[in-house]
Amino acid sequence: MTTDSPSMADLATFALVAQHGGFRQAARAGGQSASALSEALRRLENQLGIRLLLRTTRSVTPTEAGALLLARLQPALSQVAGALDVLNELRDSPRGTLRLNVPVSAARFFLQPLVDQFMAAYPDIVLDIVIDNNFVDVVASGCDAGIRYGERLEQDMIALPIGPRTQRFAVAAAPSYLARRGVPAHPRDLLQHACLRGKFLSGAIYPWDFERDGQTLTVDPTGPLIVTPTVIDLAVSAAVAGHGVIYLFEEWLDPHIASGALRPILRDWWPSFPGPFLYYSGRRHLPAPLRAFVDFVRASGSAPAA
Repeated sequence: MTTDSPSMADLATFALVAQHGGFRQAARAGGQSASALSEALRRLENQLGIRLLLRTTRSVTPTEAGALLLARLQPALSQVAGALDVLNELRDSPRGTLRLNVPVSAARFFLQPLVDQFMAAYPDIVLDIVIDNNFVDVVASGCDAGIRYGERLEQDMIALPIGPRTQRFAVAAAPSYLARRGVPAHPRDLLQHACLRGKFLSGAIYPWDFERDGQTLTVDPTGPLIVTPTVIDLAVSAAVAGHGVIYLFEEWLDPHIASGALRPILRDWWPSFPGPFLYYSGRRHLPAPLRAFVDFVRASGSAPAA
């Protein structure tokens, strides 16, 4: 054990690694190398003379001492970050990094114009956008805010409308496929068709929900292709090539329907749902970059209407 007091940087590194449960995850969130974080942890444990983290090949978890330190350290680190950020608010233009966790659909269909305008208005803020369709704790993931739909928001989060306020899922297939296999007249008919499915990174496959005249229905079809959201265009291409039926955001399929490459089916059953929200923790001081983005979204009227 050394006589030097631990640095705030090393204490913050410990909190980051403990919160993320690993050096690689913490390195991605903190923008540092895993080796640098590991060296900081080794130095901190030597200075304190006690093990703070239990390391295995699969995980990193706090020891009893580490858990006690983390519980007392987190409020203090939050206060320090808030105090420093007060100075940021006094600048003519806020600076820093804003990390957003957003689904593929948001990045593709409505976020870009807002990002372009925000970058022009706040040139000193770096936008770090993570594409992720899974449900995540934005704070634990190292992000400042996220975009998700209402049914997937945490209860203690502040939610601000962003993007189109109403959206729909559409169903379509290529004319060649429908000529070969027939046109489904009811959602249950899809159980007899080749369907192109999407899934979360967790492995869970998206359900195909339908609604008409107050009646709701969920079907679980099968088919030759299952993709994650980041490569959903593979499924769209497969649908255009005549390999099966696709169920996806209406905005995604509209260009192919307009061109005639895909034909809409079961249109009376297409379900609509409320648009997405920007969400962030209401339990802490908002960093200046996030405050600027929240104010910008509010001032812009959320985003282009549906």
